[in-house]
Amino acid sequence: MKLADLKKSGHAPSLFASFLYFDVSFMIWVLLGALGVYITKDFGLSPAQKGFIVAIPILSGSFFRLILGVLTDRIGPRKTAIGGMSVTIIPLVWGWLSGQTLTELYFIGILLGVAGASFAAAIPMASRWYPPHLQGLAMGIAGAGNSGTLFATLFGPRLAENIGWHNVMGLALIPLLIVFALYIFMAKDAPSQPPAKPIRDYFNIFKLKDTWYFCLLYSVTFGGFVGLASFLSIFFVDQYDLSKVRAGDFVTLCVAAGSFFRPVGGFLADKFGGVRLLTFLFIGVALTMLGVSQLPSLPVVTTLLFLGMLCLGMGNGAVFQLVPQRFQQEIGMITGIVGAAGGVGGFFVPNILGTLKQTTGTYATGFMVYAGIGIAALLVLMIAQISWKKAWSSKEAEASIKM
Repeated sequence: MKLADLKKSGHAPSLFASFLYFDVSFMIWVLLGALGVYITKDFGLSPAQKGFIVAIPILSGSFFRLILGVLTDRIGPRKTAIGGMSVTIIPLVWGWLSGQTLTELYFIGILLGVAGASFAAAIPMASRWYPPHLQGLAMGIAGAGNSGTLFATLFGPRLAENIGWHNVMGLALIPLLIVFALYIFMAKDAPSQPPAKPIRDYFNIFKLKDTWYFCLLYSVTFGGFVGLASFLSIFFVDQYDLSKVRAGDFVTLCVAAGSFFRPVGGFLADKFGGVRLLTFLFIGVALTMLGVSQLPSLPVVTTLLFLGMLCLGMGNGAVFQLVPQRFQQEIGMITGIVGAAGGVGGFFVPNILGTLKQTTGTYATGFMVYAGIGIAALLVLMIAQISWKKAWSSKEAEASIKM
């Protein structure tokens, strides 16, 4: 039984601490998206500007993931996470007490990216404590911290309706400080922490084709998840005339699918193979986004988005079931690189939807483009699988990529 094996292996407090750290950080990372309908109204932004403003933290998170990835391999995930949470306090205080100009909002969004970079420390913390046959499940549990999106989309609009979006950012300090304290006492670096390498050695990873395969795949799964999570409130308000709070409820429902099914994706990838699972998931993404592009009734579009986010969330778990099989020694750096690619994908999703809405007058075009991206990801996966079958020699690796 996989759950029983999980109890016997690794370090449960560190796994739970990784989840908490990722959860609260993810909540803070997507806060601008959750509050986007309030912020964009205050500043009178166009559709393209709306997409850009909620995407800034996602893009900056990509940059900071590279930095935290290197730090994780050099000083360990525990110290890296503590430093990341310390920096995350700054944009929350800034947004709470000021944030009156668009320029300030840009800088707040950039600094919120440090919270999104938590992935580069949380995932290696979980990975290093557990053996290869439990990687999918352990990393899926830690990665389920993207459920923090639920708290942002469910409570953010409700609180902003009553106390204003500035004060919501101030309130976000409370869960951050609680998790900060818990993490210090619970988290412990695994004994398998590799010795620090010269900085130039880490960047040799960029020369490997597998690095780019994982980056492309994750830019679609995670990029789609976080990009849609940040933009769907605006979509529901603009397209279906929902109130800001009700739009947040619909987004929460969709995001729940991707958040809670990420561990399921890791578990199924352990059982049936990461490539096999991803094949079905990318097909599911393409079909659901094609359905959304028809802009059907609210119940239908919500169902399609729920299923699409479910596929994206499970895809996140499946990709990171594969990554440790190939890059165990450089797991911090590769997590930062692949995570950064996911953030870049997340930056483009709301920008594509917002810009195409402004230029074509409809959201249909943007969702149709994303359906095409799902098909492109499937083709990349098929090409990567050929390479992996030739290059990966261990039985566990072969089992993980079986079709």
